Amino acid sequence: MKISKATKKFENWLGKRTRVVKADLDLKHKLMAEDSFNFLRGTFYRWAQVWGDFCPDLAKAPEVLAVGDLHVENFGTWRDGEGRLVWGVNDFDETYPLPYTNDLVRLSVSANLAADVGHLKIHAPEISNAILEGYAACLRSGGRPFVLEAHHSWLRQIATAELRNPERFWNKMDGLATVQDTPRSARKALESLLPEKGMNYRVAHRVAGVGSLGHERYVAITDWQGDRIAREAKAQTASACVWAYDKEDSDDILYEEILESACRDLDPYVRMRGRWLARRLAPDCSRVELTTLPAKVDEKRLLESMGFETGNIHMGSRPRMKAVRKDLAKRDKSWLHEATKTMVESVTDDYEDWCKDTGA
Repeated sequence: MKISKATKKFENWLGKRTRVVKADLDLKHKLMAEDSFNFLRGTFYRWAQVWGDFCPDLAKAPEVLAVGDLHVENFGTWRDGEGRLVWGVNDFDETYPLPYTNDLVRLSVSANLAADVGHLKIHAPEISNAILEGYAACLRSGGRPFVLEAHHSWLRQIATAELRNPERFWNKMDGLATVQDTPRSARKALESLLPEKGMNYRVAHRVAGVGSLGHERYVAITDWQGDRIAREAKAQTASACVWAYDKEDSDDILYEEILESACRDLDPYVRMRGRWLARRLAPDCSRVELTTLPAKVDEKRLLESMGFETGNIHMGSRPRMKAVRKDLAKRDKSWLHEATKTMVESVTDDYEDWCKDTGA
């Protein structure tokens, strides 16, 4: 099945499960044609559909509750219940039971594609080696969240880069267009995270990311105790794996399940409210974009940390970790690098077909 046909089929499936914002979906199609990295971010449905065909041995590896759509821009920061800054995976829209290898291969592929378009300087096979080193270290240690207080000062510098300062953040929030026809269920989700009942607030439409473009996304912005606060509600559906594997009897959203089971320092402002994901937005509660990285950053160390954090997530599938360790130990050192090359080629072929089909 060609990528254009797969995209049409998936989007038809999506449209039966949630209200699709056509303008945002059109923007997603344009971003997918910009470069192969954006294309990967926007097409997890295609990855889920084909990766097992290209990596059949890896597709038989032990299953965990996986991120699914893992990539190098799927990491960010938040504040825990003690007010401490924490770094880690910050998007679980596509969570699904998958071979543990899925997240590692996809993370490695994304880093290679990000390097190809100039977002990273590190190249293969150093990329895959760093990710595997971090993942293996997590499994040996039993996991540990990245709390950026007394530890990980180098990572804290990345997380608090100049481009994430409050003035820039709130200028961006102020520039969002106000909407009037907010679904009642979305308003209830937003209000559930506001500090007081009956608060007046402005609702804006927010465009963010690539993979979830097309889903409804609303932001409540208001003043509280002398400054502004923001809460977001994003429409959720079951993982695209349900479509790719034709599991129509499985429509569960596993977002909270993976958060609560992983080795993780939780954000108390992330909650599922029906089929809406509600969360706080703030300068230090958002995704870390590659374009905001400091000029001098140890990319190998960063990828090792991403591999370690992937292990933190997989540690939530505790009964399966013995099998994961055993499977990982039997694989040669080059398995991730070889699988990455295979999937980079697959993604690149699809990307080129997409550009031809869309006239980009």
